Amino acid sequence: MGRDEILQLASTVIRNESAGIAELCDQLDQSFIDAAYKLLNCKGHVLVTGSGTSHAVGARLAHLLSCCGTPALFIDAGDSQHGLAGAVMTQDVLIALSKGGETVEVNYLASYAKKIGATLIGLTEKPASTLAKMCDVVLKVQAPADIDPYGMIATGSSLVNAAFGDALCVVLLNLRSYTQEEFGKTHPGGAVGIKLSQQPGM
Repeated sequence: MGRDEILQLASTVIRNESAGIAELCDQLDQSFIDAAYKLLNCKGHVLVTGSGTSHAVGARLAHLLSCCGTPALFIDAGDSQHGLAGAVMTQDVLIALSKGGETVEVNYLASYAKKIGATLIGLTEKPASTLAKMCDVVLKVQAPADIDPYGMIATGSSLVNAAFGDALCVVLLNLRSYTQEEFGKTHPGGAVGIKLSQQPGM
């Protein structure tokens, strides 16, 4: 590939992914609102799980929920089969990410959470999947079919799911009236901490 071809391909990827994220606006419905209020009213822990690329997206979501005033932790779906499922309690909300909704490790943890009475929120593109059928709230996130190489390598679809999670984080931030000052108390480090410390009243 020559220079122009490389830049053209890179531009195409970015445009396709941007368009895929924009299409999420048409997928927002009552289930999004239901999920936001389940998380807002959670009396236990908010836990997030996923495997493969969904692990990475889920870990990011848990971190950003915490940054936005909804304390959350990522829980490894694989380790849940070796005792970590014991971390889930009845008053918890478990957010489970699985594109196809048939990931064995994720569904094991989800089934355990359901069995003990925890609230289950699923992010999946398959509302008829095993995972979705267990969930109290199903968030259908459908990325364009051609957004991933071979329709399998989750480049664009993971970004679409991440953006959907971002929307949830910012909605919760506003529902909680979570302030910049409150955020600053948990983020004294790095460039963000320095920037916050230089602001009046911080």
